Amino acid sequence: MSITTTGTNIFDRLAELGAATVYEANGQRDAVDPTIKPLDPRSRIAGRAVTVELEPGDNWFIHLALLEAGEGDILVVDAKGYTQAGPWGDVLTLAAQERGLAGLVIDGAVRDSQDIITAGFPVFTRGVCIRKTTKVQKGRINIPVTVGGVLINPGDVLVGDADGLVRIHADDLATALASSEARLAKEDEMRDAIRAGGTTLDLLGLPRP
Repeated sequence: MSITTTGTNIFDRLAELGAATVYEANGQRDAVDPTIKPLDPRSRIAGRAVTVELEPGDNWFIHLALLEAGEGDILVVDAKGYTQAGPWGDVLTLAAQERGLAGLVIDGAVRDSQDIITAGFPVFTRGVCIRKTTKVQKGRINIPVTVGGVLINPGDVLVGDADGLVRIHADDLATALASSEARLAKEDEMRDAIRAGGTTLDLLGLPRP
């Protein structure tokens, strides 16, 4: 679905607004475990989730899941938090870029981290590990998965940057965007007031002990 706001793709705008703003504005819920971090802290992503559940230490179904993902999607991998093998590397990164994916989120580990950063492909991961994986264990694609303690359904939206990752339910997308824009406008007003001599204590209505 193509949604635009003042000529800007809604996902691009959510990425600009940032994970922290979206999290605060959208009910302070569904923040992913902060130990899942971007390989490159400059990374920003926002897009719809294509989900895959893996058996720990195997990556067969990542290759299959890539065929279900397309332009602007985020591949969301439930690898059960297993960080003793790296089921994603530079070759899969190239394959994902050729399909136009917006990024990868994996509750597990990756390898070839510097090559991934150089390629400019946003990857959010629990760890980095050079150990090999097998390609024999069946997984499941486009099912609800739990990644970083958050239930993520196919089609849900993820927003991520150096501050972390947050999930938006697919049905809440327009509301989340509007609330995030309102929060940003309010914070801009506060910044202007501070520059004019106001204090954060007074602006937030906090008591003076």
